[in-house]
Amino acid sequence: MFPGRLSDCLNVEDYRRAAKRRAHKMVFDYIDGGSDDEITRFENHTAFNDYRLKHRVLSGVDKPDMFTTIMGQKIDVPFILSPAAGNRLFHTDGEIAPATAANDVGTVYCLSTLSSRSIEDIGKLTKGPKWFQLYVWKDRVLVKEMLARAKAAGYTALILTVDFPITGNRERDPRNGFTIPPKLGLQQIWHAMNAPLWSLDYVTKPSVKYANLAEDTSAVSLNDFVAQQLSADFSWDDAQWLLGEWNGPALIKGVSRPDDAIRAVKTGFNAISLSNHGGRQLDSCLAPVHCVQEVRQAIGGDAELIVDGGIRRGTDVLKSIALGADAVSFARPYLYGLAAFGTKGAVQAVRQIRDAVERDMILAGVGKLSELDESFIRHVK
Repeated sequence: MFPGRLSDCLNVEDYRRAAKRRAHKMVFDYIDGGSDDEITRFENHTAFNDYRLKHRVLSGVDKPDMFTTIMGQKIDVPFILSPAAGNRLFHTDGEIAPATAANDVGTVYCLSTLSSRSIEDIGKLTKGPKWFQLYVWKDRVLVKEMLARAKAAGYTALILTVDFPITGNRERDPRNGFTIPPKLGLQQIWHAMNAPLWSLDYVTKPSVKYANLAEDTSAVSLNDFVAQQLSADFSWDDAQWLLGEWNGPALIKGVSRPDDAIRAVKTGFNAISLSNHGGRQLDSCLAPVHCVQEVRQAIGGDAELIVDGGIRRGTDVLKSIALGADAVSFARPYLYGLAAFGTKGAVQAVRQIRDAVERDMILAGVGKLSELDESFIRHVK
């Protein structure tokens, strides 16, 4: 049964089913899909089932303190909203929705380089903390321009995504003829007829573009765009150059190996996001939650750790922190909410995860995040 109203959605899977009902097929599959056999996409979440929580009783906790600090930024919840490209394709509200949701719960919103709302538009929208995610173009002048724009618009930290040298083999996309903006053919028209609410928005609102790029950027497949614009030979030396250009707090996103984490710390990154791009790049990767203990042991307290991928429940957040992470991040939960119900859906989806973290901290007998350690966790597989 598909949830038909926002009030029917009680968890992330409900938003997923509602998004599938409302969105064009190629849009939903772009949000939902992974690479190759989608093993990693599936296991990012199911890996949390390899751990069980050992709750504490009679702890007297009735109002847990959920705040934490990441890269010097105090946030009210132990999660941030990951960057995601082209949000206006999913719903006309676009990146306004997750930026509003982040502001609502008091956390960081991360804007994608390939956003459909500009750096400046999102910068003006909210006074809440904002970070800018960067893929590295071959044109270094363009890189410098984007960094300058982000600083001028009030973004306080840089995210360098490093697991995207080329696009993964996302087989749902070519089957659906996916592009941003869409190139309409018979297949897309048929799917549009089965998604009338999405289609009405699409034909009555301004066309979807990569808002941070030139106005004349044409509709090309994501594979072609990456091949033309991104630099697959980007190295640690280039990362060090980029940090020098930014000259501020920086997070590296896409790490899974302890040796890469050590190298990231030595290069100058303040935080590390354990991520496999939501299972959309190299398939059969380890789930991020399975990387936490090994990486934390390797780097000690020299950098903060964020688990990115598979977060669906408050217990996923608690497990990640108990294993050694400082926070988590996610995109699909708010993207499903956005695709199904616009800004209201994204805000409610994020609020529900916040409420779940609070509830689960009370049930686990945890008054503040710093109390969560390996004594609360057991590996059962």
